[in-house]
Amino acid sequence: MTLQGLAKMHLKDSVSRTVAAEVRKQVAREYGGSPQLSKKRGGQASVPLSDVVEPLDFEEYLSSHPPDADSEALRDLCDVPPDDIEILYEPRECRTIEPAAPEEGKLDSRVRDALKEYMHDWVLVQRRSQELSTTYSPITLERQRQRQRGLSRHLYEVDEAEEERGAQEEQEDKKRSSVSMDDTPRGSWASSIFDLKNSSADPLLPGLLERAPSEETDQINQEQRRESRHPQILALYSAPDEDEAVERSTIPEVPKEHFGFRLLVKFLSLKFEIEIEPIFGVMALYDAKEKRKISEGFHFDLNSDSVKNILRSPSGHQAPSTLARSAIFSITYPSPDIYLIIKLEKVLQQGDIGECCEPYMVLKESDGIKNKEKVDKLRGQAEQFCSRLGRYRMPFAWTAIHLMNIVSSVGATERDSDSDSERKGTWNERKRKAFERLSVGDETCGLNTFRPATLTVTNFFKQEGDRLSDEDLYKFLADMRRPSTALRRLRPVTAQLKIDVSPAPENPQFCLTPELRHVKPYPDPRVRPTKEVLEFPTREVFIPHTSYRNLLFVYPRSLNFSSRQGSVRNIAVKVQFMAGEDPNQALSVIFGKSSCSEFSSDAYTPVVYHNKSPDFYEEFKMKIPGNLTENHHLLFTFYHVSCRPNQTTAVETPAGYTWIPLMQHGRLQTGSFSLPVSVEKLPPSYSVLTPDVQLPGMKWVDNHKPVFYVDLVAASSVHTQDPHLDKFFTLVQLLEEQSFPFRLKDVIITENNVESELRNSMVNLLQAALGPAVCFCHHLLDKLILLIVRPPIIGGQIVNLGRAAFEVIAKLVGHIHRDVEVSQDHHGRNSLLASYLYYAFHLPSDMPAQLNTVASSSSTVSSLHSATMSRATGRPSSYTLARCKSISNSNPDLTSIPGSTDDEEVQRILGGKGIDRSHSWVNSAYGPGGPKSVQRRTQPNSNTELRQVALCSLSPFPP
Repeated sequence: MTLQGLAKMHLKDSVSRTVAAEVRKQVAREYGGSPQLSKKRGGQASVPLSDVVEPLDFEEYLSSHPPDADSEALRDLCDVPPDDIEILYEPRECRTIEPAAPEEGKLDSRVRDALKEYMHDWVLVQRRSQELSTTYSPITLERQRQRQRGLSRHLYEVDEAEEERGAQEEQEDKKRSSVSMDDTPRGSWASSIFDLKNSSADPLLPGLLERAPSEETDQINQEQRRESRHPQILALYSAPDEDEAVERSTIPEVPKEHFGFRLLVKFLSLKFEIEIEPIFGVMALYDAKEKRKISEGFHFDLNSDSVKNILRSPSGHQAPSTLARSAIFSITYPSPDIYLIIKLEKVLQQGDIGECCEPYMVLKESDGIKNKEKVDKLRGQAEQFCSRLGRYRMPFAWTAIHLMNIVSSVGATERDSDSDSERKGTWNERKRKAFERLSVGDETCGLNTFRPATLTVTNFFKQEGDRLSDEDLYKFLADMRRPSTALRRLRPVTAQLKIDVSPAPENPQFCLTPELRHVKPYPDPRVRPTKEVLEFPTREVFIPHTSYRNLLFVYPRSLNFSSRQGSVRNIAVKVQFMAGEDPNQALSVIFGKSSCSEFSSDAYTPVVYHNKSPDFYEEFKMKIPGNLTENHHLLFTFYHVSCRPNQTTAVETPAGYTWIPLMQHGRLQTGSFSLPVSVEKLPPSYSVLTPDVQLPGMKWVDNHKPVFYVDLVAASSVHTQDPHLDKFFTLVQLLEEQSFPFRLKDVIITENNVESELRNSMVNLLQAALGPAVCFCHHLLDKLILLIVRPPIIGGQIVNLGRAAFEVIAKLVGHIHRDVEVSQDHHGRNSLLASYLYYAFHLPSDMPAQLNTVASSSSTVSSLHSATMSRATGRPSSYTLARCKSISNSNPDLTSIPGSTDDEEVQRILGGKGIDRSHSWVNSAYGPGGPKSVQRRTQPNSNTELRQVALCSLSPFPP
């Protein structure tokens, strides 16, 4: 080759290398090694270096490409792992020693359903591998810190040198002046070649030059690496941000009984200037702004034993529950207008309230001999009245304590400035100014964090006989918030009531529920108990019922006997809970007040002396029996009480009668009642009618006009007190018991019209009040789902209600999800509905035998595995993942009777060997909540997919 050719080739090669280098530089300059950087630098690249590949949607691919019957290699990707799903039956936590159930005896269908609903175990569907997911154990910053606390600290030579450097510097001068090099540490002169000659040799490494098999060396190294290895490999890795969480699924809270802010009030002592007779007290919470009583009354007795002996009969028994002097009040909606109202009563005596209060206003036992004779005379008269009129009481005095003045900053300032930590509860000018400073918006004060306070209430107001109603009380409370002359005309009764107010402990000892059940822990039954006081919230509390409660409160309001002929002035109203017309059928279900028996068969209102049209403030608390029938009623008997001692005159003389039937047309009667009063004794079989029916031959007060006004309020987890819900539950019970005919108001329910009536009642469920619908949503949803999976049979024919029930469930769940303001998870799921699906949902036919009983004695969690958990060895090619979507009991054309022989389609599906229904689309779409209904059977049946569809209908939101 010529020299010219070689020169051309060299020039060409250098040009190509130059061009390639320039191209590489240009690419690096344009893209900077990253397409993202190039965009930031404003590059104009038209072709990206790499295309972004979207990840495969595995679920969508499976739904669109069902596996073939012979593709066993892909079976593990499509099927649920074997033995992955398990069902746990977890016993409910009972906070009381006694079960929340009525006494043994005959129970009606409502009570039986309620007990099954509130006492069956929680049904949990879980995956055994869920503990490996970030949902079960999320990686959070706090969790990473806990992991790092368990790590052992690694020690390196650099760290040792850093720690020893300070000590070396201090000894540096001494080391340099030392002649003997053997005494010098190696670390200070290691760099000197002269010192190395005089240093001792390091120990030899054994086996360094020996030959060893590589497998043995690897095994030794592997064992050494496993020693002291931390179980959390990524413990030092920082926790991911909350927005970067891969799984977002929270376990809902367990349904439980609702409690608001809990307030503990202890009554320490009550002292008057003179002590002549027993004085009894009752306290309740009132909301002056809402003009409502927000708690039941708590009765207490602070009398000394010597004073109580005046009333104690030889055969009298004081139940321990009636000796309580401390109570726990619950407040759901705090307000700056809440008051502690304390009312005092005394034994009825001759004379009006002013005359009876006069000695307490003017006499002082400290005056000594001057008033000794008067006090002894009054004691003698009190003993006579107690022995003759001991069962009757009369109003005496009252006072009010502003609750927010205790827990707010105003009350805290006063407590800090008070050296003896006691505050006077008088209504003076200083108090009224403090109330004025407390604005309406001060609702942020912590009812569960305020400092305990001891109050000494020194002034009580004399109770006025013509101003006993709650309306008069609210007017007084309004006057206390502003300067008014109305308080000045009220005569004070000097007394000293000392009470403690503090936040209630989380787990108080020796505590009784409103039903007088012992709350755990209760170590000693002989100790004076603390009572939980039932709350009456000012607004609805959207919490489902989870325990049995069946109480009735009776509030007599007023009576007008001005047109009643005869000497009827000292009027007492006796209340009885009757199971029939016979006087011996009065039930002992009325709760005792203080220092008396626990329950009684009758109770009396306080008597206002010489008043023919009295107002009442009394509250009667009763427990509703477990078998409430139409014969049960409240009987009110009006008596004229003779206060003047007379040998020929009876203590009480009947002056009228009236009643209220408690059960009519399958509903508990509650609300306000205006009743006429009969002068004569009631005729036989009166309880089946109402007092509005004017029976012939009977004489009525004021020509059968309403003269007695009373309110009935029920605190019940059995009776809904909503007409739409009551009608639906009544009709469902008729179908279950086949008790036809049944009169429901103006309609006679028979087998011919029960289907149409039930359909109408299901449609009207959407008109029910939201509060009762939420409180009874567990029971309501169970009944509706039961109508889907097990249609009722009337006269040998199936009643297809699946579509109607399905639509009602969807609308009802949507209504609750949209209108009830409760917490939601990351997916927007309503916490009430999520807790129902996770814990409470069950079908009676799918529950084990122990869950059909009223209560389970098991205290441990037991697991139950489905019989269909085994992996299928074969499957028909026609059985795909979307196959069960077409089966639904909401189809009105479905005419097969539940529990009968499977139809041809089901037989064809079940023709395969060992079909595993746990692999259905419900499992893949709804996760742990989906297969709940699937796992509650012991073998495949034709209702499996129906239960799945019913469960899925409860979720108005995507998974």
